[in-house]
Amino acid sequence: MRGLGRDRGAFTAELAAGLPALMLLLLSGLTAVCAVTAQGRCVDAAREGALVAARGGAGLENAARIAPADARINLAEGEDTVTVTVRARVPFLGGHLPAITVRAEAVAAREPDTTTAVP
Repeated sequence: MRGLGRDRGAFTAELAAGLPALMLLLLSGLTAVCAVTAQGRCVDAAREGALVAARGGAGLENAARIAPADARINLAEGEDTVTVTVRARVPFLGGHLPAITVRAEAVAAREPDTTTAVP
């Protein structure tokens, strides 16, 4: 019966050591999911903005509608192409460390203007 007392409190000590590691693992997983989701939204926003701008529409507004909140959107118009770049910051480990920046860029060829048809 003397040996039974030696393990007393062992579970509490293991839990105290393992719980922070478990929380770190959980926050890392949530950060990865948020980063992948934000990246997908940036890709969609850049593609939609470039396509709309290539047709002569409001590319920035369409990209902003799809992009993550507080994303930075840049539209560059070339002679025969339109490029839209979308950057968004994802908080790392719940905002306690520097954020991860995800970025997407889409290029679309300008479409001919069909509003001024030649007779």
